[in-house]
Amino acid sequence: MIHRLRSAVRRTYRRAVDLSHPARSPLGSAVVNCVVYVDGVRQDDCRSAEESLRRVRRRDRGDGFVWIGLHEPDEKEFAGLAELFGLHPLAVEDAVHAHQRPKMEQYDEVLFSVFKTVRYVEHDELTATSEVVDTGELMAFTGPDFVITIRHGGHGSLGPLREALEATPEQLAKGPSAVLHAIADHVVDDYLAVADAVQDDIEAIETAVFSEQADRGDAGRIYQLKRELLELKRAVTPLGRPLQRLAAEPLPIVAPEFRAYFRDVVDHLARVTEQVASFDALLDSILQAHLAQVTVAQNEDMRKITAWAAIVAVPTMVCGVYGMNFEHMPELRWTYGYPLVMGVMVAACFMIHRGFRRNGWL
Repeated sequence: MIHRLRSAVRRTYRRAVDLSHPARSPLGSAVVNCVVYVDGVRQDDCRSAEESLRRVRRRDRGDGFVWIGLHEPDEKEFAGLAELFGLHPLAVEDAVHAHQRPKMEQYDEVLFSVFKTVRYVEHDELTATSEVVDTGELMAFTGPDFVITIRHGGHGSLGPLREALEATPEQLAKGPSAVLHAIADHVVDDYLAVADAVQDDIEAIETAVFSEQADRGDAGRIYQLKRELLELKRAVTPLGRPLQRLAAEPLPIVAPEFRAYFRDVVDHLARVTEQVASFDALLDSILQAHLAQVTVAQNEDMRKITAWAAIVAVPTMVCGVYGMNFEHMPELRWTYGYPLVMGVMVAACFMIHRGFRRNGWL
């Protein structure tokens, strides 16, 4: 079932429309969608959150829940929903203001989860200022008969995920736990995709550093990639503990059958965490190797400069002696004195040059 859901997400991802557009928000500028699900089947879109909650709590309608999605709501827009569903003020503050670490907190029968979403930024060539990883935030309030998702950032739309879940009503019929698992699985799958794309950038940097045409400006690109990798690390690493709680601890809002599903997500997250750690260590090694190459190149330049300075020192010294204009100078009045001195300087410079060439300095 999980594999079918993932396949459905991949099929619908490219054709799905970003539901965060204001034109798709009849309940307010921040509300993306408000849908009632009964026995896993989508009902007509609701006109108000009060009506939605009233519909799902009718005992004669079977098991159902309401899923409300919002995009960057402000305090006024979220205040009504917070009061209606009895959300804790601390969780509401975190959901509105964002900039939170991945975490999971339980307030009575409501589970508040925070995920960091990531997106790989396409670029033709990695530069010292290229943006590689773009991050956002996704919060989820999960209750017995409702799910409220709040998205911050310009990416991470849950439209494709919603369509994939609606394509598998038997999974959606299991309630809010199914939605929470689908969100966690979707976020971690994005981590895997971004990690694979970042690996391509690292391999390109590694090839450039160890090529014969290595550029001394590669240090800026390596450092920029390390900074972008840090953004991915901040999203991936803190999520491990919340997912382990979902997979291991008996939480009233999470159906016991979904613990195995969350363990699968934990395994995927562990793979990404290991990848990010190995990428960081590899970039450190590449940076050290690049700095060593720069140092070696600088030493070679200094040796060449020193060798040429030694060669030039010979004629400089001879010319300096004869430039003193003393009256009694060796071979001063000899007809072949000038050619002899020039020949001696050329011969001395040639011998010194040959010696440096043999030693690899030139």
